[in-house]
Amino acid sequence: MDKMNVSKHISGKFNDELESVRNKVLSMGGLVEKQLRDALIAIETSDQELAEHVLRSDHKINAMEVQIDEACVQIIAKRQPAASDLRLVIAILKTIADLERIGDEGERIAKVALESFNNDQQEFLVSLENLGQQVLSMLHRVLDAFARMDLDAAYEVHQQDAQADRQYEALTRQLMTYMMEDPRGIPKVMNVLWSARSLERIGDRCQNIAEYIIFFVKGKDVRHVSPESMEQTVRGRTS
Repeated sequence: MDKMNVSKHISGKFNDELESVRNKVLSMGGLVEKQLRDALIAIETSDQELAEHVLRSDHKINAMEVQIDEACVQIIAKRQPAASDLRLVIAILKTIADLERIGDEGERIAKVALESFNNDQQEFLVSLENLGQQVLSMLHRVLDAFARMDLDAAYEVHQQDAQADRQYEALTRQLMTYMMEDPRGIPKVMNVLWSARSLERIGDRCQNIAEYIIFFVKGKDVRHVSPESMEQTVRGRTS
């Protein structure tokens, strides 16, 4: 816990409980990241079996969210944490909610691999893969930032979302143009469009987790603040 800048407690048991919950969050994050990576691989390689595996595995993420949530409730009830400890528990509760939703989006993305696409439509899958790799990078980096409660790394991920948004908007325009030119392909292209939307939402979830890290480290809620205010919070002194 020292490397996360979390204070030690007289009760060693309290330290163990916080460390245990933190490790469970990282395990959940690792599973969510694997699910998203597998979904993208399934699309790239047209691997329907891998896509089905992703769809069947979502319940594991849901179960981990419930388990971590219950552990946090127990900590609050027994330890009545204050200051940075309370901020950590709050950050964990919010993070696992976003991780569970990322898992749901990964499930939707995997469904694209169950479709068959003609040669003209393959270019959309390439664009979707590019967006997916951008978002997967964000997820990996924000989980690493959470593991170390790294303020600067969290801020960098938060800024990275703008690039993912631009890729999403470009892909959306490409898909809309194709559907107007060839209405027969609308059903399949719509699945790609919804998957792109899921990836854009995952980027937003990564942004959220970055904000929770900033909240823990700085003690300030930076949701819905201006970019200038957020930068001032991150670059300023710890409160």
